[in-house]
Amino acid sequence: MKEKLVIGTRGSKLALWQANYIAECLKARYPGLEVIIKRVMTTGDKILDVPLAKIGGKGLFTKELETEMLSREIDLAVHSLKDMPTELPPGLTLAAITERVDPGDALISPKYKTVDQLPQGAKVGTSSLRRKAQLLSYRPDLNISDLRGNLDTRLQKLETEQLDAIVLAVAGLKRLGWEERITQILPQEMCLPAVGQGALAIESRSDDVEVLSMLTFLNDEKTRAAVTAERSFLHEVEGGCQVPVGVYGTVSNNEVILEAVILSVDGTKKVKDTLTASCNEAQALGRSLAQRMLDAGGREIMASLECI
Repeated sequence: MKEKLVIGTRGSKLALWQANYIAECLKARYPGLEVIIKRVMTTGDKILDVPLAKIGGKGLFTKELETEMLSREIDLAVHSLKDMPTELPPGLTLAAITERVDPGDALISPKYKTVDQLPQGAKVGTSSLRRKAQLLSYRPDLNISDLRGNLDTRLQKLETEQLDAIVLAVAGLKRLGWEERITQILPQEMCLPAVGQGALAIESRSDDVEVLSMLTFLNDEKTRAAVTAERSFLHEVEGGCQVPVGVYGTVSNNEVILEAVILSVDGTKKVKDTLTASCNEAQALGRSLAQRMLDAGGREIMASLECI
């Protein structure tokens, strides 16, 4: 067994929490193991004045970490699974996916308790096309403002940019102990989460058998089955850009129930559907639901999107 592991991570407060959490899990499992955390600046961290969709969403928060792994500067990287592209570079693999924390989205507002209570034309901040489209589908009057930056930066902008509310992932707020800031957890009927939201992904080299073996205990099989279906769905529908897609898988009695939505950016067009299959058919399930929804009008919606 290796005596030292180097974990690569982004430098945000949340990313460091996640990397340290995995480091502590490893040290508890393997007493005497030295774990070093190395911060790596990604493209998504450098470009903060442009909406994510206009940069081109794939690999914005992972590419530099993956380069370090392939050059053997780091042994593994810890990511929010929702930030990971559906295709990994050759030579890398998802070694483990942790048990999912709350996958939902949270409304945070200094004055209003729910989306329904927001005033006409309220200014709501989010960096996500998925959230924007689903919010506009529910409340077409809302004024959605682009919101970039780390979690703490976005919370600050709620006040400095005179926003009525912002929308953030519940899991990140819980991990940093900021759960009390949550005004409302959005119902999934209103806003389905991003692929893999709430789960951590541990990525490593495919040929590093020793490290892969050491990481196995971190893997949660139910979460893995659910997110495999979700990632398969997204891979089937996405083009070369960020797309307004929400998808969520749950596991019950060794089956994955997969619910998804494809929307136009303004929320006026929407295709929503659900499909179920056994856990060992999770990948095929994602593809099947994607094709069914594309055939039901999703393809026309996707064709109308402006891809960068």
